[in-house]
Amino acid sequence: MALNVLIKGGRIIDPSQSVDEISDLLVTDGIITEIKTSIDRPRNSEVFDAQGKIVCPGFIDLHCHLREPGEEYKETIETGTAAAAAGGFTTVCAMPNTVPAMD
Repeated sequence: MALNVLIKGGRIIDPSQSVDEISDLLVTDGIITEIKTSIDRPRNSEVFDAQGKIVCPGFIDLHCHLREPGEEYKETIETGTAAAAAGGFTTVCAMPNTVPAMD
């Protein structure tokens, strides 16, 4: 049985596909299977109301402070990347403000 996730009414942005539109998005077994203005709810689906929200492949943080090595009491790679993932970031670029400094 397929697991379906229907995201309703979000602003879908995907620069790689030149997409910037308000639409519904259907994910079946982890794969985007449909993007349309309106998609009827399939059986066995979980629905998320995304009105007023952005739906995109992921964000990139070009200026994060992971502080490891040297200042782990402030942040670690594990805690920093977990926080980034929870916020929708798929990529982080750590600043070289560690002790010793990274290249």
